[in-house]
Amino acid sequence: MPVILKLFFSFLQVGMFSVGGGYAAIPLIQNQIVNVWGLMTIEEFADLITIAEMTPGPISINSATFVGMRLAGIPGAVICTLGCILMPFTICLILAYYYYKYRNFSGVQTVLGCLRPAVVSLISCAGLSILTLAVFKNEQVDFHPDNLKAIEIGLFFICLFLLRKFKLGAIKIILGSGVVGTLLYLIV
Repeated sequence: MPVILKLFFSFLQVGMFSVGGGYAAIPLIQNQIVNVWGLMTIEEFADLITIAEMTPGPISINSATFVGMRLAGIPGAVICTLGCILMPFTICLILAYYYYKYRNFSGVQTVLGCLRPAVVSLISCAGLSILTLAVFKNEQVDFHPDNLKAIEIGLFFICLFLLRKFKLGAIKIILGSGVVGTLLYLIV
């Protein structure tokens, strides 16, 4: 199967099953691109997710665009983005029609209430996945000093301190940590 079709069907699945927003899509994208198809290493994927988080816009669409661009150029970016938004757009149109038609029905509110824990767990899974990529050198959670990323851990605690103590804005923290991290990696 050509790479462009693999990308389209992968992001079609991601768009269809990422209930809860962009952060819930990250583990699904990682599974498809890294684990199922082996189109990227986990390190390349982590770098692209970092860029997607820093770029304005929805993280799942940014991730799709960056993955597509990295693997298949501009056609890949377009195909991945379309794959990512096609199913949610269609599902939202259908659900909006039925929601406005039956919104006062108590069963609708019950279903929406039952979906909340699933959304929270998907977002938590994405957060743990990002934390694992940021703190450990490989996918295994091993607290051995050789497996920890010292620069990233140090930057995290410094940024957390600056956020809590001096109430600096998130943009300043992101830009500052990017500059400091780049300088540290150039020096080390």
